[in-house]
Amino acid sequence: MEIIVWIGAALSALGLCGIIYSIVAVARAKRAGLPDEELRARIAKILPVNLIALFISMIGLMAVIVGVLLG
Repeated sequence: MEIIVWIGAALSALGLCGIIYSIVAVARAKRAGLPDEELRARIAKILPVNLIALFISMIGLMAVIVGVLLG
């Protein structure tokens, strides 16, 4: 069951990288001083990345919990 914990940790780390990327991308978009519609369009492109990263991180944390409980 140790492999499940390591796979879960890797997924969580991957998800965390995606979340950090989303934060940085939104901060850059806000700093760019774009008009409201362009800012909304850019953030709308980043939103799916953020949601996928959150999902991957959640799956990874669930795998860690399952691995710990089974092992």
